[in-house]
Amino acid sequence: MNQVNGIEQLVTDKNQLAQHAVHVHKFGGSSLATVQCVERVIGIIRSHCKLNDFIVVSANGKTTDALIAIYESAHQGLPDVSQLLVDLETMQRQLIHELVSGTKDLLEQKLARDIAQLKQWTSTDIEQHQASILSLGEVWSARLLSAVLNERVCPSYAIDARDFLVINNDENCVVDEALSSKQFNAQLQKEKLAVVTGFIAKNANGENCTLGRNGSDYSATIVASLAGALNVTLWTDVDGIYSADPRVVPLARKLNRLPNGVAKELGRLGNPVLHAKTLQPLENHNTHLHIASSFDPQTSGTEVGRFGQIAKSELSVTFLNDLLLATSVSLTGSYGEQAIRQFSAVCSNTQDGYIVITQDKQKALSQWLASHDTEVSFKPVSIVAAVGHEVTKHGDVKAKFKRALIHHHPLHIVNSTNEHSLIAILSQPCTSETLNNIHHAMTKDARNIGLVVAGLGNIGERFIEMLPAQMSRIPALENIHLVGLVTSKKAMVNVDGIDAAQAMQQYKTDAKPYDNKTLMSWLANHPYDELIVVDITPSEDFSLLYKDFFEKGIHVIGANKWAASSPIADYNQLLETAKKHKSLWLGNTTVGAGLPINFAISDLLECGDEIVEISGIFSGTLSWLFETYDGSTPFSSLLKSALEQGITEPDPREDLSGRDVQRKLLILARLAGFELGLDDIECQNLVPESLRELSTQEFLAKSDQLDEFFAKKLANAKANHGCIRYIASFKQSSPESDSSKVKIEAKVSLETLPERDAFAHLTPCDNIFKIVTERYKTNPLIIRGPGAGRDVTAAGIHSDLVSICNNLVNRKQQVKLKGLVP
Repeated sequence: MNQVNGIEQLVTDKNQLAQHAVHVHKFGGSSLATVQCVERVIGIIRSHCKLNDFIVVSANGKTTDALIAIYESAHQGLPDVSQLLVDLETMQRQLIHELVSGTKDLLEQKLARDIAQLKQWTSTDIEQHQASILSLGEVWSARLLSAVLNERVCPSYAIDARDFLVINNDENCVVDEALSSKQFNAQLQKEKLAVVTGFIAKNANGENCTLGRNGSDYSATIVASLAGALNVTLWTDVDGIYSADPRVVPLARKLNRLPNGVAKELGRLGNPVLHAKTLQPLENHNTHLHIASSFDPQTSGTEVGRFGQIAKSELSVTFLNDLLLATSVSLTGSYGEQAIRQFSAVCSNTQDGYIVITQDKQKALSQWLASHDTEVSFKPVSIVAAVGHEVTKHGDVKAKFKRALIHHHPLHIVNSTNEHSLIAILSQPCTSETLNNIHHAMTKDARNIGLVVAGLGNIGERFIEMLPAQMSRIPALENIHLVGLVTSKKAMVNVDGIDAAQAMQQYKTDAKPYDNKTLMSWLANHPYDELIVVDITPSEDFSLLYKDFFEKGIHVIGANKWAASSPIADYNQLLETAKKHKSLWLGNTTVGAGLPINFAISDLLECGDEIVEISGIFSGTLSWLFETYDGSTPFSSLLKSALEQGITEPDPREDLSGRDVQRKLLILARLAGFELGLDDIECQNLVPESLRELSTQEFLAKSDQLDEFFAKKLANAKANHGCIRYIASFKQSSPESDSSKVKIEAKVSLETLPERDAFAHLTPCDNIFKIVTERYKTNPLIIRGPGAGRDVTAAGIHSDLVSICNNLVNRKQQVKLKGLVP
């Protein structure tokens, strides 16, 4: 059977399929939320599945929420039920219309019958139909995905889990393995990929029921157990299990491998990705569980299974709020053990007579204790736990946990009975600040770095485009988190991190107006080990924030030239402030884009050399103009052509003024160790005074007034077998006596050069730098290449980012989560 755009391996190499281990893939609601999401899932199935695998699905997107809303509205007799039904049907029809063609009519007919049945249920005794109503989302999801697979990928069929899965009730959800296995095998079809509904089952009485929180995950591991699968992958909207809930702890570190027992304990104690019951079906099987992101399938997720000492040494921190501490004499000894089992105690101490339970268990526990004629006291509490393999046996971890809690005054600290967690009972809710501080204390060797990018123009956008690949390729960037995007008018800051691949689109929809006070308030209270601001703006106003950044210990990567070329007193103050607060300031793209001119000067100084001269062509625009200008075209026409091609600034006088070259020369001279200001550098402005105060349009209209000056300059140069170039030059001469000062000559100007000069023949737009030192006198060091361009400049900024991260690797810093996002 040939399938359009399918995986030929699924249908042609049939004899080979049996050699592949069975794999169960579960896709959650967010992974199936939209047409684009489903298309992404189809791609994952193409790349990762074989015909003997199983797909388990949740309801598409918010379908279950919509069904719950319909049930609640009907139960309360609200008038909006009809509209909710219309909205739900519209949403499902849209998915069908956009994803399938050949079976569209059949799917719509089945949907119409289901909607009609749903309407009937809402008008009768709706309570008895609750599970049936909530089951519809998974049925529709499996039916649709199977149809899409049949049309595009491979033979497929949908299985309603209610046709095989039997549990005792929807509270304990214990599987009748013998009956479920028999019925499961009866459902299987050869040489087809099965799509199974998650979340739903039937109880021993044959009634529809659901599996509760993380129900589809539980369905996936049940299917794995019944099918004898060696691997289960839970495809979600996150790429793994973290050392804490990353929505609360931005510093959380992804755990690549997690022992089964630790994963189960994390699920029991509130991990948002796992639930304890998810792992139950795998306990007696050698099956590995994987958690991966359907939104980034190429990124390695978390694997849960049996591992060695490295995985067993990992620590996590988790928490639960809204709990109750129940204390009674009847909670000691054997009665206490019975209560622990019956009421699913979070933690307990049967010697002292207390257990911690969820609030929904309070009434049942009170009634149970009343039957023993004993009193009970309840106290609202929360728990925070350090979770790791046999962590209760490690005295050093216990001591660290107690130190982390010293300011939080826990009521009790208890060991879990499975030895995988240390649990502190707190009298107050566990706040994000508390959790961040405890997590840091317990996992302080992991470093996480926040990244804020200011300036989202051509280069800023390219920098962000390159970020995902850099983060996956460069070890130093493993703990970088893009957390902020800033322009002159709007900012988007997200302490949970921003997906770099979606950042620009997300900025367009989520960015909000801000002022510098609001921005600084957040940056001053950032919840990361370190924060780096990348300034790719041309803004002098933004550069004035550098001092504030440094005072807060924030690091800066500046492609912006303003701060590095500011008045000498201001510049020195910035250097002193950065040093005092241990802030790093790199700006290797302020001159030469990605060319290593700054690195070269720094390296020469560090090896004991002395800079004597720096000169060259520092402007890509002026390089292009004078390499291209040969007199055959008026200079003004050439200038307008450069403007049209985007080579000049929107106002070409910015380039012709020489101010940009002047600032670049100042930056290099300062880097070489010389205290200069802009006034110390002579600057030839190529724009006549009569044209300087005009509007841009007026200047362009009168730009032919430039032609005579440049024509004469070029003619004179050619007469002497030369050319004209705009040159930056800094030289120091030896003092005439021991008491004399070193003489400095610095200027940027249009010069006539011999045709054989090193600066005479460049590729248009190239920069060239000549460095003369005590060791490179007779044969100067030459650096040449593109001095502008989005790719090379963005790459240069990335080089600075790697340098800073390498420098920060061994830094230790306590992190406090205090501020609010603007």
